[in-house]
Amino acid sequence: MRAAPALLALAALTAPLTLGACNDIPAPSYVDQAWVQLSPNKDRPSAGYFVAHGGDLGTSVRGVITDYALKVEMHESVEKDGMMTMKPIDSVDVPAKGTVAFAPGGKHLMIFGINDTAISRGKMQMTFLMGNGDRLLVDAVIRKPPGAGSAAPAPAHDAAH
Repeated sequence: MRAAPALLALAALTAPLTLGACNDIPAPSYVDQAWVQLSPNKDRPSAGYFVAHGGDLGTSVRGVITDYALKVEMHESVEKDGMMTMKPIDSVDVPAKGTVAFAPGGKHLMIFGINDTAISRGKMQMTFLMGNGDRLLVDAVIRKPPGAGSAAPAPAHDAAH
């Protein structure tokens, strides 16, 4: 019984420290609005899009992997000598409290050899490799090529975010 008052006093002293520490945890980086536009030609890569959010500290997207495709590369569309071309990119900085959109006509994923099972399920899980060491698991909705039946409209996130 003598230990009870001492334990209560210790708990009272440490409780404010514990609660105060919770407020010091920075908001995490995350990825959302992921989707894949299937190529009309299975021998050509499909394109992937998403929005990366930097959280309180910012980070970078260093790569994307998935078990549902043979290979995923990050690319950027650029104009060179009056022509649009693509170039691979190794990493993309995501500023603190900012966003970076991978969207048609700009940064995007090239996804080679998507698994038929993922296509029939209408989604595929991707792992985003972040510069801060995080691995973010995100489900990307798979959209059929235009004119291939039940293709969903492209999301309207480009202008809104």
